[in-house]
Amino acid sequence: MNANPRQVVYTLTARCRDCHRCIRVCPVNAIRMADGQATVEPSRCIACGACIRECPQGAKTYRRDIDTAQALIESGAAVAVSLAPSFAAAFGGWQRGRLVSALRKLGFSHVAETAIGAWYTARRTCECMRSGPDARICTACPAVVNYIEKYSPGTAGRLVPIVSPMVAHARHIKAKLGPQTKVVFIGPCVAKKSEMDRPDIAGSVDAVLTFDELSEWLNRAGIELSSCEESDFDDFPCGDSRLFPLSGGLLKTAELDTELTSAVNTVACGPESVKEAVAAMSDGLDMRLEPLFCREGCINGPGFKSDKSLPQRRADILDYNAQPKPKSCADGAAPDLSAAYAPNADYKPSSFSEEEIEAVLERTGKRDPDQRLNCGACGYPSCRAKAIAVLEGMAVPEMCIPLMRRLAEQRSDLIISTSPNGMIMLNSELEILSMNPAFKKMFCCTDELIGRRISYLIDSEPFEAVSSGTQERVNAVIRHSKYSLVCRQIVYALPEEKQIVGIFVNLTEAADSTERIEKLRNQTITQAQELLDHQLSMAQQIARYLGESTARGEELVQKLIKLSEADDKDGKNL
Repeated sequence: MNANPRQVVYTLTARCRDCHRCIRVCPVNAIRMADGQATVEPSRCIACGACIRECPQGAKTYRRDIDTAQALIESGAAVAVSLAPSFAAAFGGWQRGRLVSALRKLGFSHVAETAIGAWYTARRTCECMRSGPDARICTACPAVVNYIEKYSPGTAGRLVPIVSPMVAHARHIKAKLGPQTKVVFIGPCVAKKSEMDRPDIAGSVDAVLTFDELSEWLNRAGIELSSCEESDFDDFPCGDSRLFPLSGGLLKTAELDTELTSAVNTVACGPESVKEAVAAMSDGLDMRLEPLFCREGCINGPGFKSDKSLPQRRADILDYNAQPKPKSCADGAAPDLSAAYAPNADYKPSSFSEEEIEAVLERTGKRDPDQRLNCGACGYPSCRAKAIAVLEGMAVPEMCIPLMRRLAEQRSDLIISTSPNGMIMLNSELEILSMNPAFKKMFCCTDELIGRRISYLIDSEPFEAVSSGTQERVNAVIRHSKYSLVCRQIVYALPEEKQIVGIFVNLTEAADSTERIEKLRNQTITQAQELLDHQLSMAQQIARYLGESTARGEELVQKLIKLSEADDKDGKNL
């Protein structure tokens, strides 16, 4: 989300994946890394849009101003559009003429090319360069102006005091149609949004859109270019000003020497080329410089979304410029082209002592110069630059990939060395490469066995099964009687490293406990059976005794009955 509504470039935090790519491409280190999020620091940003163009996740974006432009039209005011000359590459072929009609359908009352302002800017820039020794750097690119004012203040006095084509054309429109006319610029540049906010040109341009925003607006409005008729612009540029978006376009429009061998006029395209050229001028090199922060010029602007290659875009611009031009071009007197450029007083670069920088390098394990790989994985060109960024609060030590890898390896080594499970590593020949302390304790061995085959210590069959491919993995409980051990043994291969890993989980105590429990259970069952047998035997004996006793009792009863009967007979006889 963008907390500052006027901030031009910002991060969509939900999409940011901590890849450091924006840090790597930002020419002024304006990306702050914190809590895994790469955010844009507005005080350092020059709105060049390099991070927008390069972010693979689309996490870097820019302020969208479609609603502002639409509100101007809905207000009932006369609204003119200034269309950057690179539109011929964004909307090429049959779309060129129809785009004008589409813009009128959106509600614009005046549609003209920014190339009109470019012609005035180029002519006046040429005059300034020829008349004074100081004005040597063209100012058509707002990202370049932002860069010099913030990061090369010593060369700010060499900026030509002329406004960009966007501002020149906007002032031309308001001089021609009236100051009440609103102007919306549409082009490939994100930095134009920051230029519009400059106090010295406030009121010249009322809104800035990119070609990407224009396409979005047309989609919102349901306007299809294929359904629009072809129509002409309301004004036409002079000379070769339609070449302005190409490298050397300003010099060509001003009819200055653009040959590569020119000893005076130089073109610099792309951040690194611009920075080197500005640094050379700061060191005293005298030349006329046309700098463009985007590689190959405005046809590669971050607001220019197209599947076309840069050579094809360039060919589209050349083709458009070669089309027949009307005999008359923009009329009226030249607008006010004056501008004031000066070092940016709001930005103050940080300064740190060598001791502070060395302290950060030491914290990240780079005290030794040999450890400073300058690999650029963190996004910074050198370990020293990254250390300074840490001191500035723009970076964190954990951004160093070699450092994090080293810490991870140390943590991994610590886990292995302190693990209660035995671990062993073998090569493809089943020779011992390494053993952790737990394994050595289990099998009563030392590092003297490194290089010996595993069969010297234990049965090699599980390792051979994995090594031969017979089994992908072995997971079994194995008793090592020689060492009085019972282990769960896990064996698997590392194919890329051509190594075999063995992990041994000591189950001896658990196995002994199981055996003891089993033995006790068996003893209990035996004793219970013996008790049962004894009880059955006793019962049988008791039953036998009872049976015998009962029989004898019955016999005695019978005898008593007989004796009783005999006595009765004798009494009767008497």
